[in-house]
Amino acid sequence: MHAKSETHKTLNLALFDFDGTLYPRDSFTGFIFFALSKRHIIKRGLKILPWIQAYYLRLYPAHAMRPRLFETMFKDIPADVVEKLAQEYAQKLLKKLDQDLLSQLQQHQQRGDHIVLVSASVDLYLTPICEFLNIDLICTQTEAQDGLLTGSYNSEDCSCEQKKIRILQNYNLDDYHAIYAYGNSEEDLDMLSLADYAYMMGEEKALPPLEPSHLKTIDIKKPA
Repeated sequence: MHAKSETHKTLNLALFDFDGTLYPRDSFTGFIFFALSKRHIIKRGLKILPWIQAYYLRLYPAHAMRPRLFETMFKDIPADVVEKLAQEYAQKLLKKLDQDLLSQLQQHQQRGDHIVLVSASVDLYLTPICEFLNIDLICTQTEAQDGLLTGSYNSEDCSCEQKKIRILQNYNLDDYHAIYAYGNSEEDLDMLSLADYAYMMGEEKALPPLEPSHLKTIDIKKPA
């Protein structure tokens, strides 16, 4: 739990994981099947079949599998084509958000809380989702050069300890009255460790009650 200073604060911070939390499924894998042809997926997937098998046998971790899978599937694909598809995919995901978590997010907004989506999934489709929801975003950043996706990341895979590191880089937790965090897996534990109110999907029966909050009265550093 984040240790508070005794200075009075008026703003809460709410941190939401995406896959398995705000969105009930795996958006990262879903995007591959949405954006690419089956022929393309099979052809390139064969190149990393041993890693795919090891991942499903839980012998190869998700934080290592995601960048390998992204590079294999998206390297040298035109960025504008993928970005257009990502916009369409984002609209599809918005219609399938977990209604209880979405309601909680909206209650945070109504109270004037500062809300951040913190996800290991990629910026391509998370950026338009956060623009629609009017919330901040910390996620895995993808790279493009000369109009093509390089298949590489511009950041570390935003999971586990990286979530905590990037939250602390972008936000001064002492500026907030209370910290809320919502996750669903061990990849969220470092983020949840920052919270006064931590909610793990499938473990807690009820969402945490929201403390009173007022409109923003202090300047908060936002992600670049």
